Amino acid sequence: MKKVSTLLLLALLGVASVSCKDDKNDEPTPVEQNTEVVELSGSITSDMILKADKKYLLKGFVYVQAPAKLTVEPGTIIKGDKLTKGSLIVERGAQLIARGTAEKPIVFTSNEAKGTRKAGDWGGLIILGNAPVNSGSSTAIEGGVDRLYGGSNVADNSGVLKYVRVEFAGIAYQTDNEINGITFGGVGNGTEVDFVQVSFGGDDAFEWFGGTVNAKHLVAYKTVDDMFDTDNGYSGTIQYAVGISDPNVADVSKSNGFETDNDKNGSQNTPFTMAKFSNVSLFGPLAIANTTANSNYGSGIHFKKNTKISVYNSVIAGWPNGILLDGAAVEGNTANELKFKNNVIVGAKSPLNLAANSTFNIQNWFDSNNNVIKAANTDLKVDGAFKQAGVPAFLPGAGSELLSGASFDGVSGFEAVSFRGAFGTTDWTAGWTNFDPQNTDY
Repeated sequence: MKKVSTLLLLALLGVASVSCKDDKNDEPTPVEQNTEVVELSGSITSDMILKADKKYLLKGFVYVQAPAKLTVEPGTIIKGDKLTKGSLIVERGAQLIARGTAEKPIVFTSNEAKGTRKAGDWGGLIILGNAPVNSGSSTAIEGGVDRLYGGSNVADNSGVLKYVRVEFAGIAYQTDNEINGITFGGVGNGTEVDFVQVSFGGDDAFEWFGGTVNAKHLVAYKTVDDMFDTDNGYSGTIQYAVGISDPNVADVSKSNGFETDNDKNGSQNTPFTMAKFSNVSLFGPLAIANTTANSNYGSGIHFKKNTKISVYNSVIAGWPNGILLDGAAVEGNTANELKFKNNVIVGAKSPLNLAANSTFNIQNWFDSNNNVIKAANTDLKVDGAFKQAGVPAFLPGAGSELLSGASFDGVSGFEAVSFRGAFGTTDWTAGWTNFDPQNTDY
């Protein structure tokens, strides 16, 4: 291999920039097509720009340290090394400015060859901030990273994630101590998160540990564990999110659309996990009632351990259990903070579920909040979203009940739209997502 040094990067990072060459004739190899590959390792301590005309390889845990700002140009490809579990960690007080475009999304992906990529090929993206959490500001984030998150700044700004894809990330560092596709720890609402896809994750696609960051247009595609997970006092607002399952792949911990708790102990610690979601579509493993699916699939939404999140105008489709209210604390929260309104559960083997021995009247609560149960995904004309090959057809068919019926009465922080679920008549995933990254030349 012939090595070519880049002085600026050496000065900033203390790492080598490597351009793959053929040792025999010194000509570019077909794989790299004359594109310089820059290895990133250790810590980034001053402002840096990742350029779209290069490719980058994360070796081990790469830390962006305060007050550094890491800016990524549209169209840049950043890969994670499998052997060292390459990961990017943005520490409190630092920023990641990853502002792609629909035409040139920024891609974080596996370094493995096309056709051999797998969930968990590399670590993932971890963003840490100074916004409130209920676990104390001296808490280390999960994943073996040994970096703290949380603080008192609701409006803390960790940067921008826009038109970004994260593929084949997510590893179990230890049991119940994993790196997700994207982990947000105490991230504030000064941070912009919009048009982000996490695909083929080895753990959760998105997980929020506290913080106040808001988000729109999220895609969780065929992740091993949960699609969206909220813990430790997360209180942001999320609108337009879609999750799609692989019926053959699920985690032994039970894979859910949402998994949500106040904290791991179900305590009364504040701030409570009180995030608000609207216009979400959670497509589970059951395209039709007799679909053969992994037995480790759980619920479209698992409300547990004293959570107080609210869900509006959403669709929970094709799950063994539609929703599960798990425990007396959660049941008690439905009287005030935990809202579940104008939602549709469709194609579930068991739509409404409680913990063993509960006497809570879940049917009365469900009905009194203008929610609906439908028998089959075809009833709502959303069966095209369950496609396992090619691009899912997300838009509800003509005449679908989902094209109307949304309500935002008494709810703030959302765009008022008429449709329920993540899509009306416009497919906002078009142009920037990738539903077959396994066969993409990176």
